[in-house]
Amino acid sequence: MVDGWQDACKTLRLFDNSLFFTGSNSKLLSREFTKELSGRYVAFRIRPFVYKEIMEYGKELGREVSITDYLVWGGFPKRFEFDDKESQYRYLSDLNDTIIVNDLIYRYKIRKTALFKKLVNFVLRSNSRIFSAKSIHDYIKNENKDGSINTIMSYLGYLEEAYIIESVKQYSNKTKRELAFYTKIYNEDVSFNSIRCMDNRYDLTHNIENIVYLELLYMGYDIYVFNNNGKEIDFLANKDNKKHYIQVAFSVAEEKAYNRELSAFKDIDYLSKKILITNDDIDYSTSVIQHIKFKDFLSMPDLEQANTVKY
Repeated sequence: MVDGWQDACKTLRLFDNSLFFTGSNSKLLSREFTKELSGRYVAFRIRPFVYKEIMEYGKELGREVSITDYLVWGGFPKRFEFDDKESQYRYLSDLNDTIIVNDLIYRYKIRKTALFKKLVNFVLRSNSRIFSAKSIHDYIKNENKDGSINTIMSYLGYLEEAYIIESVKQYSNKTKRELAFYTKIYNEDVSFNSIRCMDNRYDLTHNIENIVYLELLYMGYDIYVFNNNGKEIDFLANKDNKKHYIQVAFSVAEEKAYNRELSAFKDIDYLSKKILITNDDIDYSTSVIQHIKFKDFLSMPDLEQANTVKY
């Protein structure tokens, strides 16, 4: 907020001080460090906690945090310092109002505030789903809100730039290329979905996929959505030249769900690892597909540490 702050930082560096910057989205976004500090910095992407970090922090606080709690309320560290769920919910709601609504509306001088808030609520309630600009535009029109596709794309860009959402490109097995107009959107934290739910009807089905995405990022994987001849595979995770095709479901106990999830792997080459992650306790591994229980996945350092496929 002080004019010339960047010059003060340069002076402090002359005295061998280390400087760390953080702040409100309404004042400074990451891309602006390039201009203000002329490249003389190292950027660290700091995300909410994954479950391994939550467990470690829980020990420091003398409390246990269940996997279900993580599935619903996510990993923003500060919330674990509150003793009751009501206080945690109030904190997350205030955080949402500050960083999503107030900061971005103020920063970008958004005039169509009703449209912006409607779009934000729709996108954050719809995490782990394939979107196109047109599909969001159609939803806005059905809600009797006026907004062009360009405006919607700008609003989505604001959310991504402020680290509220992340978009993952979809790749096609048929064309071997990126499908430019379709992306899958994940929330930076699943609490952005849950605070918008009514009557405790939390969207665990999509939150579990969102969390697997965040955990895979923590493990160091490059992630894509994969279109296998018209059937979506949730993740193609690459690291060290090794491919892992991953399907995520809350449960495959019902035969219909089991067949749907496993059929997505059809015709994937046998050299690539095929993984199913669910919240089930029963092992659904097959001769070619490895089932990893969600609770086990959360404790793994990477996918190579998974148990071998059972034949």
